[in-house]
Amino acid sequence: MTGAPQAVEATDVTRTYELDGVSVPALRGVSLVIEPGDYVAIVGPSGSGKSTLMHLLGGLDRPSGGRLVIGGRDVSTLSPPEMARLRNETIGFVFQAFHLLARTSAVDNVALPLVYRGVPARQRRAKAAEMLERVGLGHRLHHRPNQLSGGEQQRVAIARALVTDPAVLLADEPTGNLDTATGTAVLALLEDLNTTSGVALVLVTHDRDVAARARRQIVMRDGRIVPPPEGSVIPAQRRPTEDEP
Repeated sequence: MTGAPQAVEATDVTRTYELDGVSVPALRGVSLVIEPGDYVAIVGPSGSGKSTLMHLLGGLDRPSGGRLVIGGRDVSTLSPPEMARLRNETIGFVFQAFHLLARTSAVDNVALPLVYRGVPARQRRAKAAEMLERVGLGHRLHHRPNQLSGGEQQRVAIARALVTDPAVLLADEPTGNLDTATGTAVLALLEDLNTTSGVALVLVTHDRDVAARARRQIVMRDGRIVPPPEGSVIPAQRRPTEDEP
């Protein structure tokens, strides 16, 4: 069968940290595949390894063992500049804390990843404005973060993550700093972008209600993916309709 390569593929990946001379395993042989257009939630309690896994899937860290392929490239073969380029070209990040530049307008915050690509100023601002329009903030181009609500700041962060047309969007607790109604609206936006643009959406969350919206859930515990009970199948999750709570 031919087609697009897997967005991310991890095979028996481990990650061990050295703390004061003691080896601390954070991941213990994790294998998974993120397909193009996937909508996956990674869930688990604190210390389960889900944040470490997200850092690896996003190319922010490297495995201690196993094989990790992002965008068709084995990360073990890449130099630091090549890893940085791969992240910029393949991965978009959305974080709980937004991470916007406080003294910079929304449009310039969104355009920032394009600076590292060497895109001319006029083109990157036009692309950034287009993305802000897409997330419903075309009227807020020149507002700074302190002039925006929490939900609007997260939408700016989403636009920034998508301005490079990544294959994978990693969202780490994207609703954690938002009230319930605003968080639901942000999730609906992410889901719409997943459907309409084909970007693979990977949510990292401890909130089972948020995870239940995904089409697939990966449950982690003690640095491992927890397999479903023997003989059972975890069905794909159905998104609620507008008429459902």
